[in-house]
Amino acid sequence: MKIKLMLLTVVFGLGSVFANPIAKKRILVYTKNGKGYVHKNIAVSVEAWKKIGEANNLIVDVSDDPAVMTTENLAKYSCLVFSNTCNDIFDTEQQKQALVDYIHAGGAFVGIHSASDSEKSWPWFATMVGGKFKRHPAFQSFEIKVINKNHPSTSMLGETWKKEDECYYMNEFNPNIQVLLAADMRTVKDSEKEVYPGRTFGDYLPLAWCHEFEGARVFYTALGHDSKDYVDPVYIQHLTGGLLWALGENPKESHSKKKSRK
Repeated sequence: MKIKLMLLTVVFGLGSVFANPIAKKRILVYTKNGKGYVHKNIAVSVEAWKKIGEANNLIVDVSDDPAVMTTENLAKYSCLVFSNTCNDIFDTEQQKQALVDYIHAGGAFVGIHSASDSEKSWPWFATMVGGKFKRHPAFQSFEIKVINKNHPSTSMLGETWKKEDECYYMNEFNPNIQVLLAADMRTVKDSEKEVYPGRTFGDYLPLAWCHEFEGARVFYTALGHDSKDYVDPVYIQHLTGGLLWALGENPKESHSKKKSRK
């Protein structure tokens, strides 16, 4: 699969940003959490997305209400950002179908951290995101290998990125994802890691990726558990690059004209 790449340099949180050509588009930041664990980072992540939008001339809407998930409403958006959604995040099958229709109509999707722990009983969602959360060891510092330095979400990094975070162990990977970042499992402290992931992925477990899925561009990163991430310039560049890649050359203008498929 050939994926066009664009280079990006963004400095955010230090008072300046690099202007980009993706202008005057609207994104929806969705933060719904179902029954169960709710991340404490949601409010600060929303503020980060608002600043990313302002810095890149994007209109940012925010909601945790599943009622926004209608085909008519989603047609307004160039990208959906599921920022730390978790557990069951839709109330009806019609809301799920609206997301499917949006993806099939050429929308764009960005998933952050526990987005991969959302809608766990819906196989299509996991395939669209690119993988499904299984578990994580304790919050800790570990090393991340940069697999692809040419992607705008990683171009600011060196060969490795040492970071404190939850190292998400994922499964049910979509085989078509392009891995961007991977945890160096040799640096992860976990007494049970030989049970899973074991040697399934060798020394490197995928943490961030992109792919094209059923007409849409999808970017996902498992990083971002700590509230401090959302004021960290490097992490903000990572998010911004992923968003701009998802938006790039996105055939959003014809969204409402395309047929939805089930």
